[in-house]
Amino acid sequence: MEVPPSGSGEFVHDRERAQAVVRSALADGRTMLTEPEAKAVLAAFNIPVVETRMATTTEEAVKLATELGFPVALKILSLDITHKSDVGGVALGLENAAALDGAARAMRTRLQQDRPNAKLQGFTVQTMVRRPNAHELIVGMTTDSVFGPVIVFGAGGTAVEVMADRAVGLPPLNAVLARDLISSTRIAKLLAGYRERPPVDLIAISRTLIQVSHLIADIPQIVELDINPLLADEQGVLALDARMRIASSGANGVDRFAIRPYPEELEEWITWQGRQVLLRPIRPDDGAQHVEFFNALDPDDVRYRVFARMRELQRSQLARLTQIDYDREMAFIATRERKSGRFETLGVVRAIADPDNVTAEFAIIVRSDIKGQGLGPILLKKLIDYCRSRGTEELVGEALADNQRVISLAKRFGSAVTHSEQGTVFLRFDLASRPRS
Repeated sequence: MEVPPSGSGEFVHDRERAQAVVRSALADGRTMLTEPEAKAVLAAFNIPVVETRMATTTEEAVKLATELGFPVALKILSLDITHKSDVGGVALGLENAAALDGAARAMRTRLQQDRPNAKLQGFTVQTMVRRPNAHELIVGMTTDSVFGPVIVFGAGGTAVEVMADRAVGLPPLNAVLARDLISSTRIAKLLAGYRERPPVDLIAISRTLIQVSHLIADIPQIVELDINPLLADEQGVLALDARMRIASSGANGVDRFAIRPYPEELEEWITWQGRQVLLRPIRPDDGAQHVEFFNALDPDDVRYRVFARMRELQRSQLARLTQIDYDREMAFIATRERKSGRFETLGVVRAIADPDNVTAEFAIIVRSDIKGQGLGPILLKKLIDYCRSRGTEELVGEALADNQRVISLAKRFGSAVTHSEQGTVFLRFDLASRPRS
């Protein structure tokens, strides 16, 4: 019942910069990004990362550490090693050049002994972060064979598999869904603060989860992601390490999702009756506005729409009308801003398709006090164009025989009209035929 928008909204990011990193790696024939590359992708999506530089030799690592300023952390750089700490490939708190040089040489020796087939590309040098109140978390993404991309959150660090404290959510995420994901873990109680340890910045964690959701929507080549550890305290979050697996993909990012996001790209501003009107898909938060719209309808208009007398919308009916599956159905509303700053709904047109997207059933209604002013044709054209773009073959509907406005409107757009013995008419648009204006 929470369907976040597909657009980034307030979450600004540099998609082109992230895509360039991924494209370059794919062009090299690689399926894994290096740690600096993975962090560059995260940084492009405004996820805080510790400053990290790459060195191909021990001498270069010493030089970079001197530029960054000691103490530093040193890690091996090898696409063949998933968990660097398992092979002694992480050294923390190196205070000077001699300590770094010794750590780098020891890492190289251990790797040759324990993993002789692993290729060492070099080392990464990063600023040593000291945040004593921080919790180590993991934020990840993997691709499920049934549900597509799923987002993982939980307790991180080197004991992540032992702790097994994690929750899984389906993207896209918004603030509510991100907080729900956080609260589903055991570590959530610790994040709230205890004794002398202050509560962490939950907004920063939620923002990171939402940005990961945007990342996998915008960069469909990402098939696996681990941010571990993600430090979180009262100051915010900071990614210390990241791993990212990629694959060539021609699919749109959100097409992989089990839940289709709110299709923000379908929003359209028009001028109607000298005022700006927004045509857009209906959203779950349109509930109160939709009740006002229903209450403004004449009883006969309600009867024309539902074929029965109905005085009020039940809560379950309201949820069904405003919380829709954008992959199988669509409802466009025409809405405009009042002088008070609040928006009002002027009309609604909707269609629900069968599982194979062959036939979709439609319905349309305009607020009673503005009927006959041209809004109905605008809404119906919006729906027909959308269904055609989705490859729907036919659009069908049923109307009472005395509902001449809807019947005339349907005929205007090329609908076939068939009368039944039950006092209704059957309307059918052949969407494969040439469009009519």
